Amino acid sequence: MPDDVAGAPVAAVSRVAMQLGVPISELVGYGAREQTRTEHLRLVAARLGWRTADAAEWKELEEFPLARAVEHDAPSVLFRLACEYLASAQVIRPGVITLMERIATVRQLAVAEVYTRVEHLLTEHRRTEMDGLLVVEPGMTTSRLAWLHRGATSASPLSIRAELDKLRYLRDLDAHALDLSTLPGARRRRLAGIGRRATNQALARRDVDKRYPVLLATLAECAVEVLDEVVQMFDQAISGTENRARRKLDELLAQRARASEDRLSLLEEILTVATDPDVPDVEVGMRLRSGIGLDRMRAARRDPKDRLQRDHGHLALIDASFTYLREFVPHVISTLRFEASVEAKPLAAAVDVLRELYARGGRKVPEGGADGVRADPLARLPRPGRQGRECHGVPALLGAVHAAGAAGRAAFR
Repeated sequence: MPDDVAGAPVAAVSRVAMQLGVPISELVGYGAREQTRTEHLRLVAARLGWRTADAAEWKELEEFPLARAVEHDAPSVLFRLACEYLASAQVIRPGVITLMERIATVRQLAVAEVYTRVEHLLTEHRRTEMDGLLVVEPGMTTSRLAWLHRGATSASPLSIRAELDKLRYLRDLDAHALDLSTLPGARRRRLAGIGRRATNQALARRDVDKRYPVLLATLAECAVEVLDEVVQMFDQAISGTENRARRKLDELLAQRARASEDRLSLLEEILTVATDPDVPDVEVGMRLRSGIGLDRMRAARRDPKDRLQRDHGHLALIDASFTYLREFVPHVISTLRFEASVEAKPLAAAVDVLRELYARGGRKVPEGGADGVRADPLARLPRPGRQGRECHGVPALLGAVHAAGAAGRAAFR
C-alpha cells in the first residue's frame, strides 16, 4: 500500500475511476487521511484472503529463512526468499527495514546452527591443530593455511613431492576423514571460500563459532584438492614420459625404415633368383653366392641383438627415463591407494607389489606375486633383446595410473 496515494499514475487513477463509475476529480482527495488508507487496506486484504503478520506468522517467518540461511547466507537471497514465502502464505509484507532486521537475526541464528552441527568434531586437540594453521612456524615463510593453498606450477618431481608433503600433513590432521555432511554443500563451499580469501589475522580475530567452521571446511576442501592435484600431476608426469618415448620410437622406426632400403633391394634380388623356375634348386645357393656375393649378404644380415622386440623397443626407451621416474614414483605409490574395477584388478595388484618392493628395498617379486610382474620395472627394466614376462611391469604401472584417471577422482576421496 503506497504512502503517497496522490502520486499514483494518471492511467491507474483513470482506470479505477472508470471501474467505479465516478469522475476522476472525485478521487483527487482520496487517501489524504492515513486512517482511510489503513481501513481500506484491511478491507482489500480481507476480500483477497490476505492477513497481516501476527506473532505466529513472525515465528514461521523466522523458521523458514533459518533453514535457508544455513545454506545461503547472502542477505539479498534471504530477503527474496522471505518475500516469496510471505506471498505464498498470503501475508502482507512488513516494511523493508523491519524485514531486514528479522533477516539479520536469522543470519546470526544460522551461524549458531552451523557451529552446533560441527561442534562434535571440535575436540580440544583439533582446535589446537586448527589454530596452528594460522601461525607462521619456525623455518617457514608463511602460515600452514597459506602453504596449503599454494598450488603447484608444473608436474616436476620436486612439485609432486611438495604436494605429497601437503597430503601427508592433511592426513595427519584427519582432514580426509572429516564428515561435514551435516552442512549443506553451498554452506561448505562458502566457508571454504572464506578460508581461501581471508588473512590469518582476520580469521584469528573471528569468534569461535565463526572461525572453526571456516577452518574445518577449508581443511576438508584442501584434502580433496591436494589429492586431485597429486593424481593429476602424477598422471601428467607418467604420461609425458610415455609420450616422449613413443615419439622417439616413431623417429627411430622411421630411421630404421630408411636404413632398410638396401636390405629391401637385396631381398628383391634374392627373390628374383629364388623364384626363377629356370634355375634348378641345387643351383640357387651357388647363383646367390656368385651373383650377389657372400660379403654383401653378410653385411645385410642383422645382428640378433639388434632385432626389434614385440613392443618395438618402447620399454627400452622408457628405461632412459627411469632416473627421472624414480624421483617421484616411489613416493606417490607409497602414499596413494589405488582402487580399480574388476577388469583393472591386475593393474592395482601390480602397483601393490611395487609398493611393497620399494618399502623393503627389494628387486625381485616373491613367488605368488602379482601375475604378469616378475621384477621391479622401475629398478630393473629388461634391456633390448630380453623378452618374457618381465616386460609387463611398466605397462601395469602406466595402465593403473591411466585407469585411475579414467575412473575419476572421486574414488581417491
